[in-house]
Amino acid sequence: MPGSKCNVDPATPKSRTERLMKERNLRKLNRVFNLNEKAGDSLRDADLFSNDSALTETENCASLNGEELSEGIDGHERQDQRLPKQRLLVVANRLPVSAVRQGKDSWQLEISVGGLVSALLGLKEFDARWIGWAGVNVPDEIGQEALTKALAEKKCIPVFLDEDTVHQYYNGYCNNIIWPLFHYLGLPQEDRLSTTRSFQSQFDAYKKANQMFADVVHEHYEEGDVVWCHDYHLMFLPKCLKEKNSNIKVGWFLHTPFPSSEIHRMLPSRRDLLESVLAADLVGFHTYDYARHFVSACTRILGLEGTPEGVENQGKLTRVAAFPIGIDSDRFIRALELPQVQDHIKELKERFAGRKVMLGVDRLDMIKGIPQKILAFEEFLEENPEWRDKVVLLQIAVPTRTDVPEYQKLSSQVHEIVGRINGRFGTLTAVPIHHLDRSLDFHALCALYAVTDVALITSLRDGMNLVSYEFVACQASKKGVLILSEFAGAAQSLGAGALLVNPWNIAEVAASISQALNMPADEREKMHQHNFMHVTTHTSQEWAATFVSELNDTIIEAQLRTRQVPLLPVKVAVERYLQSNNRLLMLGFNATLTEPANTQGVRGGHIRELQSRLHPEIKETLKKLCDDRRTNIVILSGSDRAVLDDNFREYNLWLAAENGMFLRHSTGEWMTTMPENLNMDWVDSVKHVFEYFTERTPGSHFELRETSLVWKYKYAESHFGKLQSKDMLQHLWTGPISNAAVDVVQGDRSVEVRSVGVTKGAAIDRILGEIVRNKGMKSPIDYVLCAGHFLNKDEDVYTFFEPELPCESLALARTRSLDPARTSISMIPDSTNQVKAHQLRKQRSLSTLERSSYRSAAWRPIVHDSMSLPEGSSVLDLKAENFFSCTVSRKQSDARYLLQSSDDVVTLLKELAES
Repeated sequence: MPGSKCNVDPATPKSRTERLMKERNLRKLNRVFNLNEKAGDSLRDADLFSNDSALTETENCASLNGEELSEGIDGHERQDQRLPKQRLLVVANRLPVSAVRQGKDSWQLEISVGGLVSALLGLKEFDARWIGWAGVNVPDEIGQEALTKALAEKKCIPVFLDEDTVHQYYNGYCNNIIWPLFHYLGLPQEDRLSTTRSFQSQFDAYKKANQMFADVVHEHYEEGDVVWCHDYHLMFLPKCLKEKNSNIKVGWFLHTPFPSSEIHRMLPSRRDLLESVLAADLVGFHTYDYARHFVSACTRILGLEGTPEGVENQGKLTRVAAFPIGIDSDRFIRALELPQVQDHIKELKERFAGRKVMLGVDRLDMIKGIPQKILAFEEFLEENPEWRDKVVLLQIAVPTRTDVPEYQKLSSQVHEIVGRINGRFGTLTAVPIHHLDRSLDFHALCALYAVTDVALITSLRDGMNLVSYEFVACQASKKGVLILSEFAGAAQSLGAGALLVNPWNIAEVAASISQALNMPADEREKMHQHNFMHVTTHTSQEWAATFVSELNDTIIEAQLRTRQVPLLPVKVAVERYLQSNNRLLMLGFNATLTEPANTQGVRGGHIRELQSRLHPEIKETLKKLCDDRRTNIVILSGSDRAVLDDNFREYNLWLAAENGMFLRHSTGEWMTTMPENLNMDWVDSVKHVFEYFTERTPGSHFELRETSLVWKYKYAESHFGKLQSKDMLQHLWTGPISNAAVDVVQGDRSVEVRSVGVTKGAAIDRILGEIVRNKGMKSPIDYVLCAGHFLNKDEDVYTFFEPELPCESLALARTRSLDPARTSISMIPDSTNQVKAHQLRKQRSLSTLERSSYRSAAWRPIVHDSMSLPEGSSVLDLKAENFFSCTVSRKQSDARYLLQSSDDVVTLLKELAES
C-alpha cells in the first residue's frame, strides 16, 4: 500500500545484526590498514633519523603521555585525510583538560588522562569535539574569549557555568542526590527537611545547566553529527537536544550503576529524568543488569512497554543496550618494558622479598568497601597465623572530597582499623598493611601491578572498576589472582577468571584470600589467560567504536521502521479535505480521542482513569467539524454504549459501540448490527475465568459487554500482569473456549474474547448504509480519513476503504464471487451512477463476504425499524490520493500512515476544522 513500501538497496544488509557485523569487519580492516601504514611510516622515519642520536628509547616508546594526548585531541593531524570523517560531539560534565589562568587573557591547559580520553583517541574514523565545563569560573568576557580560543586548539568547546549553578547543579543535585542513590546509598539522611526544601532549587539548577550544555551543542552542531552524552550529570540533555532538533543523533551513556526501580522510584524527579533519557536514540550501560534496571524503571514508573530492544513510547523505540567499557591495554603492556618501570619493579621485589604481595587501589569512597577489605584481611591473619609474616597488603586510597564530613569520617575509620591491625600483627621490622593516602604516578602504578600476587577489589557498588582490567594487563609474567566483588560491573566481564566475593561477607572474603594465596600455578595461569584475552580484545577504543556504530545503526533502524508506517503528511491531508465534496471521518476513541493517561505524572486515581474521557482540547474542534454538512463523523470503538453516550451525546455525529455491533446517531436510538442467532453460550465460562484471574492479579479488572468480555491489567504490576495473561490464554485455549466460535484478541495489556466475525471492518458496510439512508445522501463519499489505535484484529477497517487493494486481497480467499444484488447502486441518484462497476468490486463489503462464508450458519443482520439493508460500499467514489488511513502510536500496522499520539490526532482535527 502507499506509504508502506520499504525500498532498500539490495546490497544493504537487511537485519541490524548483519549491518553491525559488516561495520565490525570494516573496523578490523581499517585497523590492519592503519597498522601497516604506521609500519611504513616507522621504516621511513628510521631512514630519516638513523644518524640522529637525540631520540632516546623512552621517547620512542608508545606510552600515552601529555604530548600524545594533546596530539590526539588536536585531531591526529598526521592521519590520512582522504576520506571525510563523521563528526562526533562528545558532551561530558568536564572537559579532558584542566585550565589555570595565567593573566587577564592567558590560560595554561593541562591534559587530564582518563579512560574516556584514551577511548576516543582510538577512534581514528571520527572527528571528535569535546564539549564540557572547564572546571573554573570565568565571569568576564575577556577571560571567556581567551579560554575558548585556547581550548579550540585542543578541539574542546567550553560551557561556562557560574558559581551558584555549579554549587546547586554539580555539588548539590549530581553529587548529593543522584550519585548516592545510583550507588544504593539512598537520599541524604541528615537534616531531611532542609534537603526537601533545597531539592527543588537544586533540580531547577540541574535542568538549567543541562539546557546550557544543549545551547552550546546546538551552536556548534552540523547536520550529520553524532552527539554522545555522558553520565548522570547530563540526564536532561537528550530531551533538550531533541526538543530543538528532532533529527539530531543522540546517544547517552551512564558510567555508574543504574539502580533497581525500587531505588530509583525514591527520586522526586524520577519521571522527568527517565522521560528525558528516553529522548535519546541509544541508551548505553556497562552491564546488562543496569540496562535491565533502566527498562524496568520505565515500565513500572512510566507505564511504558519494555521490549528486548529497549523501551517503546508512543511508537518511538529507544534502544537500550550494554556496552562494557575497557582500557587501553597496549599502553600498560608497553609501559612494562620502560626502564623506569623496570627499576620500580626491581625495587619493589627487593623490598618485599619472601612475602606475597596483595594490592588494593581505590578512591577513598564509601562505595569502595575499604574497611570491609581490611577487616577481611584481619580475619585471614587470625585464622592463618602461618601467613602473618609471609604476606603484605598494599592499600592505595586516593583522597576525594576531603571537605565533606562523611569522607573525613571514613578516612579516620580506615586509619584506626589499619593502626589496630598493624599494632596487633606487626613487628619492629615489618607490618602487614601498608596504607597510602595518595595517588601514584603511572609508571609506579604499573610496577606495583606487575609485582602483585593477589589483587583485592571489594567494591560495595561500582559501575565498572577498571583497576581490575589494569591489574590483568600488567600480569603477563606474574599471573596473579584477582579477587573481585560481585557488585562491581567488571564481575560480569572478568568473573569467569576471578574469585567472586560478597564484600559484606567478611568470612567469605577471608576464605578467598586463603584460596588465592594457595592456588596452584596451572590454575592461576588458566584464569589469567581467560581475563587477559578479554582485556586485550575488549579495549576502550573498541567500546567507543561499538557504541557509535550502534548509534548510527539505531538511526538506520528507526528510519526503516518509520518508512514502514510513515508519518501522516498533514498538509496533504488538509488540502485533499478542502478539495472534496463529501467527507467521512472514521475515528477510534480510546488512545485516539482520549487524553494521554497520567499526563501530569500523578500516581493513583486509577478508578478515575478507568472511565475514558474525551481529550479536553478537542471538544470545540469536534463541534465545529460536526456542524459542517459536508463532513460525516463516525466514532468507532470497542467501548460499550454507555461510555460513548457519556462522551458524545452533545455532538452531531454517529456512534458505533462494541466494535460496530451497536449503532446510533447522537440524536437517535441505539440499533444493532449483530448477526442473527449470534452464539453467546460461551460467556459464562469465560466470565468465571476472568473473575478468577482478576482476584489473583491486583490492579486488574474485567468488563462484561454484550458481544465480548475484556480483561485489562493496565494498572497491575507490568511483569506480573504479562505472566498472568499468558497463563490465562493457555487456560482459555485448552479449556472453556476450545470448541467455541470465538476469537481471542490480545491488546495493549488486555485480553478480549469475542464472537467470531465481530470486527470493526465487518460492521462498516452496514454502518455506512444506515448513514446514507438517514441523511438522504445525494453524492458519493470522495474523502475518507480513518484513524485509530485499533488492534490487529480490527485493522480490516483500513483495508475496507483501500481503493488500491485488489479484489483477491480484500476477499482474503474466503469467496470467489459476489451476490450481484448486493453490489447494486440503485439507492444512489442517477447522477452518481458514473461510479464504475470494477471500482465497486474493489470496495465491496467485508460483511457481504462474511455472509457468503457463513451462510450455513445463518449469518444475517437483524433488521430493526430504523435499520436498512443497502450497503455502504456503494456510496464510495474514493481515489487513492483521497484516502488517509492512520494508525495511532502503533508502529506495526496495515494503515498507510502514523500519528504518534492522541495529541497528534487533536492537532490534525484542529487543522481540518480551521481550514
